[in-house]
Amino acid sequence: MSEAHEKPGNDTSDEASPARPERQVQTSHTTTIEGQAIAYTATAGTLNLEDAKHADRASVFYVAYVKDGVDDPSTRPVTFCFNGGPGSSAVWLQLGAFGPRRVEMSDAAAPLPPPYDLVDNAFGLLDLTDLVFVDPVGTGFSRPVGKAKGEEFHSVKGDVESVGAFIAKWISRYARWNSPRFLAGESYGTTRAAGLVHHLQERGIVCNGLVLLGLALDFTTFVFEPGNDLPNVLYLPTYAATSWYHDRLDERPPDLHDFLEEVREFAVETYAPALLRGAGLPADRKHALAQRLAAYTGLPAGEIEARDLRIEYLWYAKRVLGEPGRTVGRLDSRFVGIDPDTHHPRATSDPSFDAPIGPYSALINDHLRRHLGWESDDEYEVLSIAVNEAWKWDQDAHMGFPHVVQDLRRALLANPHLKVLVASGLYDLATPFFASAYTVDHLDVDESLRANVRLCWYEAGHMMYVHPPSLAKLRADLKGWYADALGR
Repeated sequence: MSEAHEKPGNDTSDEASPARPERQVQTSHTTTIEGQAIAYTATAGTLNLEDAKHADRASVFYVAYVKDGVDDPSTRPVTFCFNGGPGSSAVWLQLGAFGPRRVEMSDAAAPLPPPYDLVDNAFGLLDLTDLVFVDPVGTGFSRPVGKAKGEEFHSVKGDVESVGAFIAKWISRYARWNSPRFLAGESYGTTRAAGLVHHLQERGIVCNGLVLLGLALDFTTFVFEPGNDLPNVLYLPTYAATSWYHDRLDERPPDLHDFLEEVREFAVETYAPALLRGAGLPADRKHALAQRLAAYTGLPAGEIEARDLRIEYLWYAKRVLGEPGRTVGRLDSRFVGIDPDTHHPRATSDPSFDAPIGPYSALINDHLRRHLGWESDDEYEVLSIAVNEAWKWDQDAHMGFPHVVQDLRRALLANPHLKVLVASGLYDLATPFFASAYTVDHLDVDESLRANVRLCWYEAGHMMYVHPPSLAKLRADLKGWYADALGR
């Protein structure tokens, strides 16, 4: 274990946040992937971001896993990973999907009591790429310092700029300017990644690829608001998959994927045009469509008709099981739990979040402190509700929903070598898989670039990696995709 790169903090006034000198702690480890033993160095550390006058304004915490024995950095890719929220640390991708160790927990089941198990991740990516897990300011151990305030970082624009500044500093500090570079984001992390890849290109930092889990680039596709009918259409296939999984259909089709293809066709060709009619839809047509929606969702046709054929997702989650007080998960509708407010018509809790939060919180703290040697009395902010609630969406000029599709489009047009993998769970009620397909189909790029974006489906939820078969499939999909993105 060693420490390096100590940097003095700035003087602070009474109004300033305390200085946080940069600190790095390195440890040596070995992991095994596909029978290959991989020696690597783990670095838990902080890098400070500076303002125009070179005063520290933020301390950003990260964990980097770098394969040992690589002499030429240009032959070794590096992937910068972050989660969403906004307000989440990178714990989920680090200990769930890509890192050399992962949380072992029961799939689609109630959480177990501690102690929890952290095991070697046979499906990690360290054989393919070095990994840097970044905690944005206000998450993990990352904090504003000096006279900077959290609000400077907690917006779409401020977040992209601060994470971009971290990446530029990291590749300079570790001499990785000529390494192939990738970004991997989950949920709001995909929003960040799309904005970030364009922002980095403008700084001369070109990326080779993006890994996007639980796509959230166009918020009109999943935010239910009066006057926005798009989510009703794009959620329908996920409702159908969920009802199929829980055996809530009167006639359960034998093949899920054939069934979902039928539902997707109905959603676009029949359901969407009917919603566009609004009150002008004939009563007999409305009645017939309610019957069809009931067949696809297992919900009572009368209730669907009374709701003007519109099925809001949290109402669906609370209603689909047909048991008072029972709800399916928002992040993963395979999970089932008892809602705290048993009489509320909409789900007020998420059993698919309740299950992993305990194990992931305990094991990231144990991993950082006991295995990686990071000593700190600070609280590790796994998911900051304060950051989430204070987020500024920077959309006043657009008069609408957050939308970063154009950032990704511009990045693809400027860099025709950029490859994108979009991973979506069939049981994701947060960012539905059909919304991902819709977003990709509306990128508005030349036909020659459409093949640069690959869509992958998984029979799990938002965090598809908690489902072992999906984790294995994700690893296999990424292995081929990295080879393609690197031209190997």
